Amino acid sequence: MNFRLQTRRLRLPFTLGLRLALAALSLAASEASAQTPQGGNVIRFVRNPDAAPEFKLDALDGKPLSLATAQGKVVLLNFWATWCGPCRAEIPDLIALQQKYKDQLQIIGLTVDDDDVATIKQVVAEEHINYPVAMASPEVRLQYGGIAALPTVFVVDAQGHVVQKHEGLRDPALYETEIRALLGLPIDARVETFEDTGQVFLAHADRASELPGVDLSKLTAEQKQVALHKFNAEGCTCGCKFTLAQCRIYDRNCPISKSRTQKIIAEVSGVPPRKGTSEKSPAPNVASP
Repeated sequence: MNFRLQTRRLRLPFTLGLRLALAALSLAASEASAQTPQGGNVIRFVRNPDAAPEFKLDALDGKPLSLATAQGKVVLLNFWATWCGPCRAEIPDLIALQQKYKDQLQIIGLTVDDDDVATIKQVVAEEHINYPVAMASPEVRLQYGGIAALPTVFVVDAQGHVVQKHEGLRDPALYETEIRALLGLPIDARVETFEDTGQVFLAHADRASELPGVDLSKLTAEQKQVALHKFNAEGCTCGCKFTLAQCRIYDRNCPISKSRTQKIIAEVSGVPPRKGTSEKSPAPNVASP
């Protein structure tokens, strides 16, 4: 289970309601997302990875921070928040990994907090974080797909390509296995590759042949291609500014993209949609603390 945002996208800075919604999900994310390397002894990397979007920020210690400062190293780009339970839970493991592979690995923490800098610095000091931390700007969040869950970690190889993305709390053994594989060190796992169809960067949703919560099983091959084309050509009206396909990947709980994709499937197949389907925007879904 991923630590998903259940509210309209990218209303920056984060509102108190959003913070409460995320905090209410932290325990479930902690229990359901922590896992060993995928498939037991299998790790997966993107087959033709994209270059990681560069950024230039000021770290909390005042030093300039960018991906270029970690050139030649494997990078774990960790989007987190001080108030996020799973984010705080994984910090000791990240510290240990940074210490163990300090000459070949660079972890970078990017906070999405709306707290003041002093509060974030206090948390960094209390946790004894040994890697640079900066506040992620709205532009950086957008470059990396909006950050739909916390924590989110992008795994970047030594050549600066994003080879994997993880949402939610993960077993540190997974990260270490991936790091060692990218460094050419021995691992007790098999490496498989996959094509990014929106799992890493939403821009690649147009490659997807299946989408979360969209039943294409009753369409012919030709009808399926027509439907997928429409999903990628039409924008979702929920306010996310994504295509329908991207919205289904970003937020599978969005009723707007779900309703509209169902109607497109009905139009393409000639089967009328079920009665009672609505495309009105829902009230913001804010969980109670």
